[in-house]
Amino acid sequence: MELTGRIIAVLPANSGVSARTGNPWMSQEYVIEVPGQYPRKCVFRIFGEDRIKQFNIQNGEDITIQFDIDAHEYNGRWFNEIRAYNVVRGQVPPVAGVAPVAGVAPGASPFPPAPDAATSPFPPAQEPAGEGSADDLPF
Repeated sequence: MELTGRIIAVLPANSGVSARTGNPWMSQEYVIEVPGQYPRKCVFRIFGEDRIKQFNIQNGEDITIQFDIDAHEYNGRWFNEIRAYNVVRGQVPPVAGVAPVAGVAPGASPFPPAPDAATSPFPPAQEPAGEGSADDLPF
């Protein structure tokens, strides 16, 4: 999966030593805002000091993240985790309210043509019977 947007928060890095293996670990979380009519925000995590340094994500940067979603249970409650495994720079987020249509020639409609009445799976719409009709619905 992937998201394209702008980084609006870089949270402090977390680190420690694994109790199971004794190896050190590091992770860092970021907040990305996906543009649109109703902008959405998503927190994602990058695990591993080498990846954190390699991606070098900065606040205000426009990026595309590729990520996996996983869930885990803790004390009877479930939590989602969004873990990014790749960051792509240089892609501009789409303009709010405008959805790009891939693979459509300029001037062509992205929607299939409407079926004619003979092949339509639905009956044709009927004209209203007028006021005071017995089958008038209140809505």
